[in-house]
Amino acid sequence: MSDKFQSGESGSRSNGSESSRTNPKDSGEALAVPLRTKFFFGVGAGGEAASMWIFNALGLLFYQQILGLPAGLAGTALALAIFADAITDPLIGAISDRFRSRLGRRHPFLFTAPIPLAICVFLIFHPPQFVVQSQTLLFSWLCLFTILQRTFQTFYVVPHLAMGAELSKDYLERTRVMAFNNLFGLYGGMLMHLIAWFLVFGFIFADQGAQLYRPAYTWIALAACAIILVSIFACAFGTQDQIDHLKSNENNASGTLSFGSFYRDIWSVLQNRNYLYLLLGLFFLSLTIGTHETLAIYMGTFFWELTPYQIGFLVLNNIIGVHVGFFLAARLHDRFDKRWTISLSAIGLSVFWSMSANLALLGAAPANASWALVAFIIFLGSFSSFFGAVLNISVMSALADIADEHELNTGMRSEGIFYSARAFFAKAMNAVGHIVAGLALQYYIALPPQSVPGDVPADIIFRLGIVDGPLAMIGGIIAGVVYLGYRIDKTALGSIHQRLRQRQQEQEQQSGL
Repeated sequence: MSDKFQSGESGSRSNGSESSRTNPKDSGEALAVPLRTKFFFGVGAGGEAASMWIFNALGLLFYQQILGLPAGLAGTALALAIFADAITDPLIGAISDRFRSRLGRRHPFLFTAPIPLAICVFLIFHPPQFVVQSQTLLFSWLCLFTILQRTFQTFYVVPHLAMGAELSKDYLERTRVMAFNNLFGLYGGMLMHLIAWFLVFGFIFADQGAQLYRPAYTWIALAACAIILVSIFACAFGTQDQIDHLKSNENNASGTLSFGSFYRDIWSVLQNRNYLYLLLGLFFLSLTIGTHETLAIYMGTFFWELTPYQIGFLVLNNIIGVHVGFFLAARLHDRFDKRWTISLSAIGLSVFWSMSANLALLGAAPANASWALVAFIIFLGSFSSFFGAVLNISVMSALADIADEHELNTGMRSEGIFYSARAFFAKAMNAVGHIVAGLALQYYIALPPQSVPGDVPADIIFRLGIVDGPLAMIGGIIAGVVYLGYRIDKTALGSIHQRLRQRQQEQEQQSGL
């Protein structure tokens, strides 16, 4: 294993046990987070990934092609969910920041979220027959359970990520912690991909229509629910021994949240210049990622005309790219700093993700349905997955640094609110992608419901490639330019920590400690 993982193991051994490491609130030294803690923290990302994957990869196809809901209406349902997210995400973040219990600020949410989240995921893909027979009722069903699913996902994701920011104060160790989160996010999505395309679509229901056969989605929904429950509860129980080491808002005497304090907290974090650049970059990036992820199943089914087994093998690009990113992210931050790593990764992700479609439009791709095409897509996709992994790890690590800067400026620990933006934009990627793809499918691409692969007119296929190729990469390139406004480097973070320690020592002297 690399040095970064060995340091985590040696750190835990030198202290006698993993749970006995020095409380970061009482020490200015940046200690390595135990490997066991990184592991269980990362495991929790599998639940989020499973919840996002089934909806992101299959939701629009299920409602538009199988249930017959117009793609524009499906996109509208997601637009309404965005407005709900804009309220619930920062609200849950603010509540988490101020929450007090014997389980700390974060863990009560981790224990509460998984069961209702799993129920909502299942119900999204199982509307009753009387609901399916009415477009109005079907649209309402999708709106209701999408909003509930995303709300309960926020109940878990925001406190989970905020906890990750509190595990270490070190510039590079934070990157390693978030690398585990990114790695297990890959495993959760990869497991869903393998179950769907190799087992369910490619084997059990291969002769009944595969991804165009409604009963197949019951099996996939049950698999997603199982992953959600196992991974989130494992994270909650596995990190429970860290509760005493996590930060608390000592400067918030009441611990309560009113509407006034909520809006003051939001306004306070929005004054941070570095945070605003990350938010703006995330917005433009969501246009690229959301469109690609939503159209992926349409591209595989209709544009590339791949079999379920061939689509299943496309997961190799994520396996290759994300693992390389996992091992290199901290080294890149040490050599190039987070600012340049974030910016160049956003551009690399956008260019390589669209490249296979762009080359196909130019007639430079292998023949449809061929294994040479599968290898072609995997090769280019491995680069986009690498850049995407490094980008995700980098942004999550940067948010932890911004939380320290915010504590220096305000005296408040607000990781929950900062990471609520990440949760919001992760879901916004899904939603924006559904909106863009839904409107494009209905009004520009004009792909009719119950289409048959291989029988779709060439002009429709060409327009599908245009949206997934050159149009989709524009947002990510803009994001790469915007990210250059982020300015916290290793030296700046060291200065922030030094000033925080000085202030803490002054407060202790004044209180007679």
